[in-house]
Amino acid sequence: MNFRIYEYLSVFIMSWLFVYGLTPFIIKLANKINFVDKPEARKMHLKSVPLMGGLSVALGFILLCVYDVVISPGRYFDAPMLGYLAGSVLIVFIGIIDDRRGMKPLIKLGGQILVSLTFIFTNFTFPELQRMFGSIYVTLPLLLLWMVGLMNAMNFLDNMDGIISGMAGILGLGFFAFALTNATSSNQNAMALIALISLSFAGSTFGFLPYNFNPAKIFLGDAGSMFIGYFLSSMGILMAQYAGIKYNDKFFYLMPVLLLSYAIFDISLVSFTRKRDGRHVMQGGKDHSTHRINTVLGSVRVTAAIIYTINVLIVLTSIMVFRIGSRELLIFSTMLFAIFFLIFGHKLDQVPIVIPANQKKGK
Repeated sequence: MNFRIYEYLSVFIMSWLFVYGLTPFIIKLANKINFVDKPEARKMHLKSVPLMGGLSVALGFILLCVYDVVISPGRYFDAPMLGYLAGSVLIVFIGIIDDRRGMKPLIKLGGQILVSLTFIFTNFTFPELQRMFGSIYVTLPLLLLWMVGLMNAMNFLDNMDGIISGMAGILGLGFFAFALTNATSSNQNAMALIALISLSFAGSTFGFLPYNFNPAKIFLGDAGSMFIGYFLSSMGILMAQYAGIKYNDKFFYLMPVLLLSYAIFDISLVSFTRKRDGRHVMQGGKDHSTHRINTVLGSVRVTAAIIYTINVLIVLTSIMVFRIGSRELLIFSTMLFAIFFLIFGHKLDQVPIVIPANQKKGK
């Protein structure tokens, strides 16, 4: 147990230090090759900002995952681990191309689906997929919708300094806490690996946060936001599977829905209001929950702190519900947050927003 505590601490600290030390070099490289995000009407920043933060975060995560497998007895580069890492590399590669050259939405969607399938078919057997929702023809579309949806949700939410890098670190710690809470004598090795992967992710995102917090010196870009979405969605699937197995109850598939409910709320709010107002859902704009909160409070830093606080409360609630293991409490908590977000969304919908002229009705 003492060795495992040391391993947890060392992985978290090393991932944090690696990304914290690497990011200034990434900033210099991005400026040198003009890999920057230029100001636009729909964006918050007023000057060009380097756009390769996702590469820094992903490198920290991947290298620490490799490090842990190499140094630890009983861990191997088996199909699930190789598939997981391959999905990480592929989504970052797709994001970098999109950041640099732009990518047609359908091609980008195809890439996200390929990444999702890579994770799914290297981490689950056909019988396991069959058992999840009774049929592969139900399970596979649901898992794809979940993964692609969260990649795009995090891409949507990456619209303000420090929001998703801090939020992602908090959620990474949430998955770590889940792994510790779920550990038993029969699954302790699997849970230890999930805990280490989660800490590698949390350490990497927190190491990046000082450079991404307002005023940001570097952005995550699509490479970073989609990588974060990939991690959260894939880890959410593993969380659902293990939670369902522990309590022999498929209602516990709601666990990742509860844990990741803020990202689901934001993309739902934006999609609903844009569709209602006759605007294209995929067009950018300053109409996210973060923009609306910032309009009311007048501070990007305070807005980030509020998003962090909400997610800390969600994580604590999720772990408490899982620890207690009550189906009724899980359903009640999920519904309670759903009601909170409905009321919160209604209030935010009343906050004035700036709509670019080319997105207004009739344009």
